[in-house]
Amino acid sequence: MKIAVFFPSYGFYHLARLQAFHEKCLLLNWQVTAISLADSVIDYPWETDKEKYTFTLITLLQNKVLEDSMLFEAPLQVQNILNQIQPDVIVVCGYSNASMLVALAWGKFYKKNIVLMSASKEDDAPRSWFPELIKSQIINQFNAALVGGKPQKRYLIKLGMDPDKIFFGYNVVGNDDFHKDQLEKLCSPLDKSYFLAINRFVPKKNLVNLIKAYANYRQSQGNEAWNLVLCGDGELRLQLEKQVDELSIREYVHLPGFLQQEQILPYFAHAKCFIHASIQEQWGLVVNEAMAAGLPVIVSNCCGCFEDLVMEGINGFGFNPENQQELTNLMIKVSSGKVDLELMGKASLKHIEKYSPDYFAEGLRSAIEFAMNKNS
Repeated sequence: MKIAVFFPSYGFYHLARLQAFHEKCLLLNWQVTAISLADSVIDYPWETDKEKYTFTLITLLQNKVLEDSMLFEAPLQVQNILNQIQPDVIVVCGYSNASMLVALAWGKFYKKNIVLMSASKEDDAPRSWFPELIKSQIINQFNAALVGGKPQKRYLIKLGMDPDKIFFGYNVVGNDDFHKDQLEKLCSPLDKSYFLAINRFVPKKNLVNLIKAYANYRQSQGNEAWNLVLCGDGELRLQLEKQVDELSIREYVHLPGFLQQEQILPYFAHAKCFIHASIQEQWGLVVNEAMAAGLPVIVSNCCGCFEDLVMEGINGFGFNPENQQELTNLMIKVSSGKVDLELMGKASLKHIEKYSPDYFAEGLRSAIEFAMNKNS
């Protein structure tokens, strides 16, 4: 049986998922072909070494950024590759991208089984009845779905998908790449204790409020306060730099820019606690990475991963991202010496073990088998 798996582009965690799925497929005598629409996308300029992976990987628009391609270039390439490989099962990432809809349409026309991978949840964005009606019509064309967690499953059910068609395991990373045992040998990028946050510098990541909350924390704790590292880049960088200067905390807030995975590992290795403050977030895979590195986490309760990954008071804390004082209070609490950070970090590490590439592989296998059995 031949399976085609589509993503817009492939970062480290996509490749880790697909390697695990490929290894499971070998045992089942299934053949998987991974297809990326382009080498990269604007928001995530990953540099990945694809040579070490053993599955078949095809890039439709080589040496191109997806958003820079012509409107119908990728969709036409999707149709061509499907005609060429003639898969029995098609797995697509989301349902808003034109290329993924072309793959869905091709699969329906040729009566193939089609599996949706979805990270969306209901409160990701404002919803109105007509677009939701259209989504419901699209959702009902899929034979099964793979989602990250409970909020994502609830949303597909609300859109009309049968709960029995929905399986878990989508939102995982290569945990072994971030494991504390792998990071211990790395030198610390700072000589002081620090909170760590990793984001695109865009409004929904709530970095303006994070910096304000940190400034209040700094004022409260004085010389006992930890530093703050904000890794990433984006449209708000100049605004955030100006804010840091106006609050007179430039000495304590570090902005090393967008970092590739190997460059970011030392920051995970030596952080005291990870913070993710987004107002809107489908999941938040950096929380997976932080937990795999054995860090306590402070996570916005608007993040899609919050319900499944954060165990209040055990591996971290949740907060309302609109409430600066709540975040400030959590920073004070975590850095007070009254919280067992080592125990929390171990709880993170233990809990995230389930959310591994093998979990993805098993979930996708289950979704495919369900689709096949229903249509046999």
